Amino acid sequence: MADGTKAVVDTSAADGAADEAALAAAIDELADGTARATGADSPASERPASGGSATRKGPAAAADTEDDTAAEDATEDGPSAGGDTEDGSEDGSEDDEPAAGTPAGSEETSEITAPLSATEIAAELAAGDAARRAEAAAKAAAKATAKGDPTAAKRPPRDPQPTHDPRDTATLPQTLPAPLRHSGDLIGHRYRLEECISSTETFSSWRAVDEKLRRAVGVHLMAAGHQRARQVLAAAKSAALLGDPRFVQVLDAVQEGELVYVVREWLPHASDLAKLLADGPMEPHEAYQMVRQVTDAVAAAHRRGQAHLRLTPRCVLRTDSGQYRINGIAVDAALRGLPAEGSDEDAERTDTRAIGALLFAVLTHRWPFPEDRYDLQGLPRNVGEVAPDQVRAGVHKGLSDLAARALFDHPPHHAEPITTPEALARAIALMPRIRQPEPELPVFTNPPRHNTHALPTAPNPTRVVAAPGTVPTPVAAPVRRAGRRLRRVVKVTAWTVALGAIGAASWQLVDYLRPGSSAIAAPQPSGTSAAPTAHTATHDPMPIPVKEAISFNPLGDGPEGTSSLAKAIDDDPNSEWVTNWYNDLFPKGKEGTGLLLDLGSAQTVSRVSVKFGTPTTAELRVPGKGVANPPTAKQNDFTTLAKKAGTNVEYTLDSPVTTRYVLIWLTSLSKNPEGTKDAGKYQAHLLDVKVSG
Repeated sequence: MADGTKAVVDTSAADGAADEAALAAAIDELADGTARATGADSPASERPASGGSATRKGPAAAADTEDDTAAEDATEDGPSAGGDTEDGSEDGSEDDEPAAGTPAGSEETSEITAPLSATEIAAELAAGDAARRAEAAAKAAAKATAKGDPTAAKRPPRDPQPTHDPRDTATLPQTLPAPLRHSGDLIGHRYRLEECISSTETFSSWRAVDEKLRRAVGVHLMAAGHQRARQVLAAAKSAALLGDPRFVQVLDAVQEGELVYVVREWLPHASDLAKLLADGPMEPHEAYQMVRQVTDAVAAAHRRGQAHLRLTPRCVLRTDSGQYRINGIAVDAALRGLPAEGSDEDAERTDTRAIGALLFAVLTHRWPFPEDRYDLQGLPRNVGEVAPDQVRAGVHKGLSDLAARALFDHPPHHAEPITTPEALARAIALMPRIRQPEPELPVFTNPPRHNTHALPTAPNPTRVVAAPGTVPTPVAAPVRRAGRRLRRVVKVTAWTVALGAIGAASWQLVDYLRPGSSAIAAPQPSGTSAAPTAHTATHDPMPIPVKEAISFNPLGDGPEGTSSLAKAIDDDPNSEWVTNWYNDLFPKGKEGTGLLLDLGSAQTVSRVSVKFGTPTTAELRVPGKGVANPPTAKQNDFTTLAKKAGTNVEYTLDSPVTTRYVLIWLTSLSKNPEGTKDAGKYQAHLLDVKVSG
């Protein structure tokens, strides 16, 4: 700062902090009596431009013209009122001397450098600081408007020229509308949009078709200029590297021009938890299967450094085979601006609490918080932290305690909270396994009177009709009478068969010994000889309808041919269920794949007929003892009854079996013929399957 205090003709905005410091120093100098007028000592840079008026301003040194704000104003708007030039240098400062012909003590210089008193400086500091700031902001906005630069108009006038790293997402807009797309648009020259599933202000989700691989996919769309775009791409790529089949796979993540899109696997026949809960709460066995499978998957993801952070009923899907798969690992949270902030323990607690909320919902059919969510009614606000068995009667006690410990930081009854998915998986493993309920047995009634093959019954038999799900208990006395009559009928039948056989043998012997008879002549069957045939012949098996066909692929990444499963049981030989194709017979480590038939309830099966489009080797299997849930079991949990190869395969069982599930396990496939789709690839084509009993 030059000696003395000066009023400078300059209406440009200077840095507030520098002004206040300079003014405070000037006040101190004047208070001590050391301030003096500078006259000829003042540099030429403090003089106004020619024709400028002298306006009093707080004291400022010549160096203040190098301030970032003044430099920016000079760059945008030409020389400032104080004489600053476009390159930030001071007007007339080339030689830092007074202009030629201007005496050091001339009137112009003395007027400009007239000293201010301490009182005047203090008053100007108090009254003029706010006005200067407002004036500077107004000038900056006016300059931006005049130049047609809306971005500069929004920038505060004191900000220096931005020098941000383009990789710094904090400089990107926090809100940017989702890209406008329509059904039929092609994304990435490959994915054709079909139906918008959901849409928010920042992104949209679509069902699309991968035209290269001819399969359905899901697509998320977001503007590339959005602040979350890089975070979404990073989350999608890390999720794709997870490679766990229990999660819906991320297939692609690309930034293309002004668009960011993430492509995921599409499961057309899967249902999310919100849809499954539309009819009411789940049975204990199904709830146990859900929480066990989801927890194991999330715990495995956390071991590999991944977290979901937004695990809701919409993200948990159940396939036709009863397996649960999780959608949106890391990506859903990134799309909604929910990054993993804080320590790993925070992410683990978030996912554990979410699993507890899911278990609470499937047990009670209520959302465990006051708000209504996912078509579920929330709890009353005054309820507090309660276990599921206190909300709904009949809830499994072990599952109720598990949900409360995972959901609440202070569970009821002073139970210890569970804070990580790994700890939750251990707690589930320590629980007694919840078995699948036995299927309901049909009600047994007496056969109709016109049935000639029915066994004789006691006169006026007592009909016992059992309640659904229970085995009827017959009355003891009629059972004993029926047993005696049955033994009597068996004896009579045996004697009849024996006499018939003796008669036929005698007739043949007489005919053989008779002169002129031919030894090789076959005797004509008599009425008596027909009796054993009538009793020993078996009746044709009755067809058993198949309730559902399920892709059984425990050695693969997921179900095969889900879109054509119903064609295997539609009684139409022109339609077919087709497996995935393979370059070799099967990949290394994969013994085969299969089709699981659900008969709806336990049935007596004696024959299974299968028609293939190409020669195929297949085994007929049924679940072994102790298999609680066959759709989620392994292939070794099934018992092999028969094995055949060909196009028309018929399995006839010598000893009929009683089972609800029948597995057609394919162990050898044929190559597709030339001229057909996927020619030369190994694939199975199952045209029709029928079950009889």
